[in-house]
Amino acid sequence: MSMMQRYGRSKSVVKRSKKHLEEALYVKLFKDGSSQLSVRQNLNTFIKSGKRVYKWEVGDTLKKLRHRKLYQPALKLSETMGKRNMIKTVSDHAIHLDLLAKTRGITAAENYFVNLPESAKNHLCYGALLNCYCKELMTEKAEGLVEKMKELNLPLTSMPYNSLMTLYTKVGQPEKIPSIIQEMKASSIMLDSYTYNVWMRALAAVKDISGVERVHDEMKRDGEVTGDWTTYSNLASIFADAGLFNKAEMALKELEKRNAFKDLTAYQFLITLYGRTGNLLEVYRVWRSLRLAFPKTANISYLNMIQVLVNLKDLPGAEKCLREWECSCPTYDIRVANVLIGAYATLDKLEKAEELKECARRRGAKPNAKTWEIFMDYYLQKGDFKLVVDYLDKAISIGRGNGEKWVPSSKIIDTMMKHFEQEKDVDGAEEFLEIVQKSVDSLGVAVFESLIRTYAAAGRTSSAMHRRLKMENVRLNEESQKLLEKISVE
Repeated sequence: MSMMQRYGRSKSVVKRSKKHLEEALYVKLFKDGSSQLSVRQNLNTFIKSGKRVYKWEVGDTLKKLRHRKLYQPALKLSETMGKRNMIKTVSDHAIHLDLLAKTRGITAAENYFVNLPESAKNHLCYGALLNCYCKELMTEKAEGLVEKMKELNLPLTSMPYNSLMTLYTKVGQPEKIPSIIQEMKASSIMLDSYTYNVWMRALAAVKDISGVERVHDEMKRDGEVTGDWTTYSNLASIFADAGLFNKAEMALKELEKRNAFKDLTAYQFLITLYGRTGNLLEVYRVWRSLRLAFPKTANISYLNMIQVLVNLKDLPGAEKCLREWECSCPTYDIRVANVLIGAYATLDKLEKAEELKECARRRGAKPNAKTWEIFMDYYLQKGDFKLVVDYLDKAISIGRGNGEKWVPSSKIIDTMMKHFEQEKDVDGAEEFLEIVQKSVDSLGVAVFESLIRTYAAAGRTSSAMHRRLKMENVRLNEESQKLLEKISVE
């Protein structure tokens, strides 16, 4: 009996029925690259074509889209398959819920969960919603959902507990984690590698390094869990933060032993962590190993290496690494150049920073928001506030690479408003705020109080200030309220 007869029809992407796609769906979607725009356009073309596609192939494509963080097209594909009456499993519902949270917010995910049939609300969907709450740092809702899962006697694994412990770590409540560990042990829920790593980070957060070592020893004694390279990168990071560089390097040696399959991420962790211990020789040794393992070295690896060399103040080494990358890179990545542009600006070598920016432009890499932010920070330090406004405008206009807004820090806004206030420059302040409001939803009370003081200092009046404050829902302090009455005219 042939293998096909024994196990059923093969999921061939070559021998397809004519009523289905002639090539894999994910190939169709990524044929013009993996940008959000091109993938969405190709998905729209596929949907309009009315072509049929296998259920397993939709799942495979959704997995690839989510891996690349292309959540909008993933959601649209999931919705389209639902409209085509493709039966969704409980796992599919959990994935759809997660995509809704990422693209339309937590309320959309909650509504979807509420409207699911009770038969679909198993531990996977509850776990997906819990993960959404944890990512949004919604502690009370997360804790309440875990209690609900217990009440329903849903099968609990380490995953919901891991999500909850990660949440406590992020919100600065690591002291809650040991009690969760005890609950897991009491309920005979097996601790996995992730659990142990979160536990160790929680102890490190409260400066209990000996506790970290005890947990690691327990993990080694646990016959069910084997420490992988992520465990040792975690340990090395904890020891490096504590200034225990010898112990950090011992953990890094263990990490290297476990990088048997030549994981690129492991190499990059090694370079970063050896950099944090200040061991430049080990940084270069691992870099050579990475280059041997990955002859076509990715841009992200060069970015990481150059950043580490800059942090270690090895500027000649960073420049050499950049030249090497420039000779071999198929596409010029402005993020790599930005590391050295930033280093030059910090060292007051503005001419070299400008020269590198221009070199990147000639190679087809346009400056991004980070590039303009570097120059903005430089001129802020120099007190050239006109150029600060120019570069801030450029950063806001170009936005972030993922399509999100670039938002100036509150420190920059405060510094600029103080400058305009001191100079009694109402027009400059208003021009600056007009630019800032392209990316900032609400300016806040401190900004408006500073603006009112600027008007008062300049002897200027405003007929619109009352209305602006009402629209922004700003409540002034007593001193600013008095100034507001002085500058306001009907």
